[in-house]
Amino acid sequence: MREFDEIILKQVYLPESSSHKGQNGKLLIIGGSSLFHAASLWALQIASKIVDMVFYASVPENNQIVHEAKLEFRNGIVVPREDLENYIEEADCILIGPGMVRTDAPISESKLALKSLKTLSSIKDEGAQTFLLTEYLLRKYPHKKWVIDAGALQMLNPKWLLPLKGNAILTPHEKEFERTFNLKATEENVANMAALYKTTIILKGHADIVCDSSECVVVKGGNAGMTKGGTGDVLAGLTAALYCKNQPFVAAQAASFFNKKAGDALFERVGYFFNSSELANEIPVVMKKYLL
Repeated sequence: MREFDEIILKQVYLPESSSHKGQNGKLLIIGGSSLFHAASLWALQIASKIVDMVFYASVPENNQIVHEAKLEFRNGIVVPREDLENYIEEADCILIGPGMVRTDAPISESKLALKSLKTLSSIKDEGAQTFLLTEYLLRKYPHKKWVIDAGALQMLNPKWLLPLKGNAILTPHEKEFERTFNLKATEENVANMAALYKTTIILKGHADIVCDSSECVVVKGGNAGMTKGGTGDVLAGLTAALYCKNQPFVAAQAASFFNKKAGDALFERVGYFFNSSELANEIPVVMKKYLL
């Protein structure tokens, strides 16, 4: 397995000086829950710095938080979950999962075929909502670009990936990988699952392992300051934002690299003592250094 080569960054899309609003990426973020508020907002924070437009769909209390933060997210539209299908086709990429919760309870067969998102809120178990929403959207929109993270990833049935035909990036840490595929999170297993399901996987760790269906790279870097809650959500938002205008393997490698380099830059200034919002703010500085 080879190490990451910075030459791949030459393939990263940069906006043309003559481009117009909307031409440099539109991202739909589906995330959040009544338990986890901040996770999807960290993804939103970094994505809003990269793409032209972010559509944000969450539970009502999270939607209200974003409404109140509109001064920061001027190029965003808050979308009720029952209306998010109106924005899916317009979006270049969809991130689903940050801040969504899982359930270990069995989901009854009567609920397996969700017919309409308008009935989703009537389901009391938010973990069941995560399962049903993820399955419904992946089944109905296999032609779209997907980044599957956190709660959605933890409720994912891997067979849902096959109809996507390479359109998905998964962002698991070791335990999420093991839960999803029922395998140990080894380099060999990550490579095999990426090949079997024709998907791209970023296995997060001290060194990230990034695989698509044909090859893998190791992205080194980072530090213990990045173990704080939210850094994975920043990575998910960054990956999805880059995937809007790049090929999946390019987007995944670049996101892993920029995320780690930003963490290292913060460590040089403040040691371990930084948070996920500071990481999201540092990433554009690093991107400018390597891309412009």
